[in-house]
Amino acid sequence: MPLHRVAFAALAAVTTCLSVVPASTAEPDDDLAATPPMGWNSWNTFGCDINEQLIRETADALVSSGMRDAGYRYVNIDDCWAEPERDASGRLQPHHERFPGGIAAIADYVHERGMKLGIYTSAGTRTCADTMPGALGHEETDATTFAEWGVDYLKYDNCNNQGVPATERYTTMGEALRATGRPIVYSVCEWGENAPWEWAPGVGAHLWRTTDDIRPVWETGNTNDFPMGVVDIIDFNRDLARYAGPGDWNDPDMLEVGVHDVDGYPGLTDDEARAHFGMWAMMASPLIAGNDVRSMPDEVRDILTNPEVIAIDQDSLGAQGTPIRDDGDQEIWLKPLANGDKALALFNRSNTPATITTTTSEIGAPGPATLRNLWTRTETTTTADITADVPAHAAVLLRATPH
Repeated sequence: MPLHRVAFAALAAVTTCLSVVPASTAEPDDDLAATPPMGWNSWNTFGCDINEQLIRETADALVSSGMRDAGYRYVNIDDCWAEPERDASGRLQPHHERFPGGIAAIADYVHERGMKLGIYTSAGTRTCADTMPGALGHEETDATTFAEWGVDYLKYDNCNNQGVPATERYTTMGEALRATGRPIVYSVCEWGENAPWEWAPGVGAHLWRTTDDIRPVWETGNTNDFPMGVVDIIDFNRDLARYAGPGDWNDPDMLEVGVHDVDGYPGLTDDEARAHFGMWAMMASPLIAGNDVRSMPDEVRDILTNPEVIAIDQDSLGAQGTPIRDDGDQEIWLKPLANGDKALALFNRSNTPATITTTTSEIGAPGPATLRNLWTRTETTTTADITADVPAHAAVLLRATPH
């Protein structure tokens, strides 16, 4: 989160080495995240400007818009939800003005609507926005508190960590969450600082951030530094496919579809937003929306609820797609699916339209096939060639069914 990394960078003591203490060998409950988690998070649009009315209205909008039924089940409250200090017993206190009814009441409200509640804290002494205490040294208390409140998902950030090795901090919280006995999805938000894809499954995590923070922009040119654009994150995340699978997900950060006018960025075009969403689906990424779902236009809702693109992301095989051809500004990505179909992305990164061509042989399904365009929902049949005219900053998503 940019505010976390920029405005309070001086407060964050980021660890630069891995712990010599072996990580826990306990594996996460894969059933909690057998497919990439889907939901909504408050940060990308609202930052610290949150309260219980916003969360309740968002939960209602997730239902009325069809997003809940499309698979978005987690309603996640990010930073700034608690009082600046703990109470006399050392427990976190919901902010008395923003959340006067308490987090447990919000959890009940969300649960009654068929969804689950997520919460945020940091593996440090303070959270990234420095508005509330972090969990370092209070892991058991906080995990128990979250479980008692009915929390179902924890986003665990990396700020103000006092130089304590990452594996040590994230192991301690993983053990504390498991000790509660409550099923809680564990999201490690360590920004890829210490290659969490190599150790996060062993500390009980279900997903782990692979990069620095995303903003609603196509490209910034940063390799892994704030701010990251859509293309920058794809370039970093593409080589981590072997670490992804049911219960274990690379997290290239939250969705910027429908997020506008944040930190000077006007937002993505419709083509860019579809490419962003489609490539996240190809990479088997968690789909955590960050827009204001209470007032989103139909175009944004249609992107976020496209059932055929979501099906690619949620495919039970759990494979992360990879590029099979990279011609510089044009790429061809392939993702095998559980039923033997192939998901295919013809990805045009450039500033001009391009014609991208491949064959059924190149995608590993030689012979005739039915091609379904997942955005236009039209079908064609081919005996070999696969070709599409792709606008600038866009991706054509196809599902190939071999005959």
